[in-house]
Amino acid sequence: MRLGRIFIIFLGILILTGCVSSQEYKARLADIDGLKKDVSGIEEQLNTREAEKAGLQDELSKLKKERDDLVKKKNTLTSENAELKSTLDAKKDELMKNVTDLRAKLADRELKIKTVEDELRSKDMQISELKTEIAGLSSERSKAIEEKEKAISELRKTHDNLIKELNEEIKKGEIAVTQLRDKLSLSMVDKILFDSGSADVKKEGKKVLDRVIEILKKVADKQIRIEGYTDNVPISLRLAKKFPTNWELSNTRATNVVRYLQEKGIDPKLLSSSGYSEYKPMDTNDTEEGRAKNRRIEIVLIPLDTVIIKK
Repeated sequence: MRLGRIFIIFLGILILTGCVSSQEYKARLADIDGLKKDVSGIEEQLNTREAEKAGLQDELSKLKKERDDLVKKKNTLTSENAELKSTLDAKKDELMKNVTDLRAKLADRELKIKTVEDELRSKDMQISELKTEIAGLSSERSKAIEEKEKAISELRKTHDNLIKELNEEIKKGEIAVTQLRDKLSLSMVDKILFDSGSADVKKEGKKVLDRVIEILKKVADKQIRIEGYTDNVPISLRLAKKFPTNWELSNTRATNVVRYLQEKGIDPKLLSSSGYSEYKPMDTNDTEEGRAKNRRIEIVLIPLDTVIIKK
């Protein structure tokens, strides 16, 4: 529209500037038509540019709005990022502390593990040593058992020899021979060895002991313990000065038998004696027969390393 107005003004100027010929007029009209067309094209271009400008302005407004939105988002994200960074820094510090604590605990555990491993190695060495020791003890035990069984077998021969030698006295009930594994006992009633109220071994008693001694001389690996026993009848007034109680009588009789065995060649290192008075009866003291059994001398053979405790 603006170009049209410009064209009319321009045409008026031409007319006012002077008269022209018809041909010139027509030529000028043709020029004017051309100019109109050019102006019309220019106007179309201007309109297009105006429309494009309006579109660009709209797009620019949108871009400004988008930019503003992005700036807001940026600010929001920057704030969130700052908060997140602060949180992460706090978590990092906490994690570093946890890592430090865990490393300290790990070092402590490793130290404990090393200590336990050292203890296990020590225990393994002890176990190995114990196994070696047990193997040695097992061997020694087997050897000891073998030797003990051999000793029991030898003692059984002594037992059998005593029974064979003292068969008549055994039949009469005056002597009893018993064996319990590695312990052998020869029990003799007192009348075989002593007169009533006496602690001296009588002649007939020595003969019986001589037969026992010949068998005992073949025994070299046993203690020979002589034990004296009485019944519960108190010592008579006639004997009280010599034997105040049955303790003295039982002990003296056992000692005299030991002395006789030594005189006959038994190694005194193997001999010992003990008196038990009336307090370890083997039968009742209410009958004469029971009291006769309680008045006895026992010759006990036991291993050299055994201590007898009478019950």
